[in-house]
Amino acid sequence: MLNSDALNQLKQLRTDIQADKELFAGTIKRVTGRFGFVTLDDGRDIYLPKDEAQKVLLGDRVQIQITQGNGGKQAGELESVDERVLDTFIGQYVVRGKGHFVAPDINGLSRWFFVPPKQRNEAKNGDFVHARVTRHPFSSGNAQAEVLSVIGNESDPGIERGYAMAKYQLRDEWPEAVNEEVATLSEAAIEQATSGREDLTDLPFVTIDAPSTQDMDDAVMAQARPEGGWRLCIAIADPAALLPEDGATEQEARLRASSAYFPGQPRAMLPSAISQDLGSLMAGRDRLALVCDLRLDAEGNMGDYQLYAATIRSRAKLAYESVAALFEGRTDEEIQALDDTTLESLNQLKSVGQALRQWREANALVNEERPDYRIRLDENRKIRSIQKAYQTSAHRLIEECMIAANRCAADFLQQRSGDGLFITHAGVREEKADNIRQLLEQHCPELLDVDPTTPEGFTSLVRRASALETELPVKAIVMRQLERAEMATQAAPHQGMGLSLYTTMTSPLRKYSDYFVHRLIRHHLGLAGKPEWDESVLKALQESQWQLRQAVNEMEHSLKCQFAPSLGDEAHQGTIVQVNAGGFQVKLDETGLVGFVASRDLPEKFSFDPVTHTIASDQRRFRLDQVVTVRFKEVDEERRQIRFDLVDA
Repeated sequence: MLNSDALNQLKQLRTDIQADKELFAGTIKRVTGRFGFVTLDDGRDIYLPKDEAQKVLLGDRVQIQITQGNGGKQAGELESVDERVLDTFIGQYVVRGKGHFVAPDINGLSRWFFVPPKQRNEAKNGDFVHARVTRHPFSSGNAQAEVLSVIGNESDPGIERGYAMAKYQLRDEWPEAVNEEVATLSEAAIEQATSGREDLTDLPFVTIDAPSTQDMDDAVMAQARPEGGWRLCIAIADPAALLPEDGATEQEARLRASSAYFPGQPRAMLPSAISQDLGSLMAGRDRLALVCDLRLDAEGNMGDYQLYAATIRSRAKLAYESVAALFEGRTDEEIQALDDTTLESLNQLKSVGQALRQWREANALVNEERPDYRIRLDENRKIRSIQKAYQTSAHRLIEECMIAANRCAADFLQQRSGDGLFITHAGVREEKADNIRQLLEQHCPELLDVDPTTPEGFTSLVRRASALETELPVKAIVMRQLERAEMATQAAPHQGMGLSLYTTMTSPLRKYSDYFVHRLIRHHLGLAGKPEWDESVLKALQESQWQLRQAVNEMEHSLKCQFAPSLGDEAHQGTIVQVNAGGFQVKLDETGLVGFVASRDLPEKFSFDPVTHTIASDQRRFRLDQVVTVRFKEVDEERRQIRFDLVDA
């Protein structure tokens, strides 16, 4: 036996060894069944071998030693887990023999959690579940979880939507306080609110939208002016005039951030009594609106404008296709039923839309028109078909009218206070500016006089690149290296649109940011108090909008992955929309499905050029906007990716 002195010496030795260790703090960024990565606080990414990766979960704050692994490669050896972040998660229940597990749906975490018998909550194989971590794997390498609730089974109709809603913590039902608040509203509330408003019920407003649309945000009308140009009136629904400021309904709308257009079953931002009835600009009904009353000259230059509260009565709800037919000299029953004053307004609107588009093409930036792809579901809530649809001249008219109203709203807010809610776009991502300069130097020396990092330079670059006749699609390369548009409390350029300032106020029934802009405008018109607003609210709203987009995109992608095998072995034409070191993504022309062609599946060796966004071999090269022919290969379930094979000419 060791005496007390020997024991004390051993303890001291362990203490000395511990003190001599050089430890580094970091955060676990990726965990798979075979390896992991920890990002140190100094920015380095350190590899974790399998035995170490099994001891941690995504987000853990850890202390590691750095050792030299095989071939001199640095590797991490865990010393401690100081903070555990992962608590609850969404995943799929998996039964393998007698073992029950949850496979988490967490980007960067690829491992299963064992579920003990008493914590299974009657979940079955294939169920999607909400689970909680009950045992961290640090000490044993074994992670355990309990099932909190079952979302549904993979075979349930509509599970894709339900799963996306659960994953992003979204809800369909309205809080009782919202139901109670809305129940007090009626047509009488509209009559009471008309006092002090401009009465524009005699003007020939119409709504132009899809036939199925019920939440109608906007109505338009135009009149020719004797001195030339037009008077354009854009009426936008005014739900903020009906609802209490910061009441239960507005608070819920702020949480929802926007209507979410899940295929087959949208989720509204406002209750239908507001969005589809009392607040909607329905034909033949007196409705409250904020009106942008604007003067335009023949070249589409915007002159004086006014924003004011009004009451309007739309003359008709018209379909895009009917109005487009009128513009092309054809009429249908919808158009034939209109009175002469409304028809004259529509004819003037045609000229207004053309003038506004002409101004933007000459002075700002206009996005290239691309087709929309509309998903149609069957009785089992799976994709029955994907329909390709193009914009009509009526779509373009409404787009131009809404942009004009938004430009006026941005100017109004800047003139009144200088702060508010603006939509900004910073143009080229800072870390990509050098790539763009190299692109111009190597392939477009005639554009080297342009500074792509300034608003003026960016606009000039995009406009001039559109006119270039070069082998490389310079504009497409530039447009894939841009920042995202953001909301801001201070005005700044929207470089993506080529405008000096911009906001949005034309969708208050569908977007809370637009609803809030209405509240700001109403405040400056003396119709309401100043709303509370700061950076924290702005950040939360942007986060909610991001979650909504993620949820809708995830549902759509899940449905498309199920639909993709129906393409069969047929060859399909598509366009390359993204290129990276591993291959390229192709968007099919007819369905809009996006799939990946891996360069490792091609017979030759390819290299990637990040400046030109191309991959090339000795025999051939693939670039953005290139037309290729592919056929369906498989759905990679682990990566949730549709895979294509290239069909050689």
